[in-house]
Amino acid sequence: MSVKIRFTSAAATRLVLAKVGHPQRDEPLQTSKQVFQVPEDDRPALTAIFLKAFKSLSGNRFNHHSSLDQHEMNSCAKAIFTSPEGLLEKGCDIAKRLYTKSNHPNIKSGDLCISLIEDVEVNGELTQAICILKSESVVPFLSISTKDGDLQLHTEQGINPEKIDKGCLILNHHPHKGFYVLTFDRSGSDSRFWVRDFLGVVPVTDSPFLTKGYTDMAVAFVKEEEKAKKAAGAGEADDSPPWETATAAKEALAYFEEKEHFSLQEFEEQVLRTPEAVAKFKEHRSRIEEEQGQRFEESFEISKKDVSKAKKRIGAVVKLDTGVEIHVKPGFTEQPEPVLERGYDEAKGMKFIKVFFNEDLSAS
Repeated sequence: MSVKIRFTSAAATRLVLAKVGHPQRDEPLQTSKQVFQVPEDDRPALTAIFLKAFKSLSGNRFNHHSSLDQHEMNSCAKAIFTSPEGLLEKGCDIAKRLYTKSNHPNIKSGDLCISLIEDVEVNGELTQAICILKSESVVPFLSISTKDGDLQLHTEQGINPEKIDKGCLILNHHPHKGFYVLTFDRSGSDSRFWVRDFLGVVPVTDSPFLTKGYTDMAVAFVKEEEKAKKAAGAGEADDSPPWETATAAKEALAYFEEKEHFSLQEFEEQVLRTPEAVAKFKEHRSRIEEEQGQRFEESFEISKKDVSKAKKRIGAVVKLDTGVEIHVKPGFTEQPEPVLERGYDEAKGMKFIKVFFNEDLSAS
């Protein structure tokens, strides 16, 4: 079952701050001496800034090969939720953990904010959360103030709320399963450090995760098969238009649209059909599972929302040697009649693509 999260009544009440340097560059770690109590008037704006990036993210959970009791971040979160008065001690422990894990030369120093969030709604019930944000850059901003009856302009350095680099939101939900954790890393390249080394989380294998995983695999598998056909020989397969691959991918997603429940055996019988295709898809799935370090269940409830997202990701780009590119959007396959036609012009000795349309939208 997917987790429904609402931030409508949420409020950031207390903070622990830190400046996390790089140990290999002899940069120090500096942590708060006391908890910063957020004034009530500042809570709405600050809470909105803290939680904005956590909307529509997939869930994770803390994971340890032997026991969650041995997981440092899980233990810190559990202690804070049990006794919020220990936020300063455990918040500083979290900052120390991040500091000790920041050994790679590409990891940047930055400012860390650990906040206790009250009244986050999870599946209709209010609970607490811990928000961890790391900003690795500061930007200049202008401030106008009044002094002696006149206006003065000041230049200061600060954190841009729109460009916070890394974040984590630990919800006090399913504590015995490693809590429910949302996380992001805008740098991308260092996500392994943030997600695995520092946080130690793995994806929650719920309906949205599994639906996205299998739809992505189905589309990628179809595209790989089409490329393999083209590489195998010339003729019609070698000259097939790219949008045929997109059409085939859309047909693969039709199973997910029509069904409420996914069964791998049924998917193999109704979509893959041949023993060769089943064997190849099994190899494809095993490779993805190994890359992600996560096993995909073979039966689950299908998330229709994630099926719709998968359909929107299907498209095609036709790149021609004459410098022309045609970008085909996902919805083109839903046209009642084909809107693209390929052919060969004998007089010019060149191939062509004919495009049918009713109106030139770029003119407006």
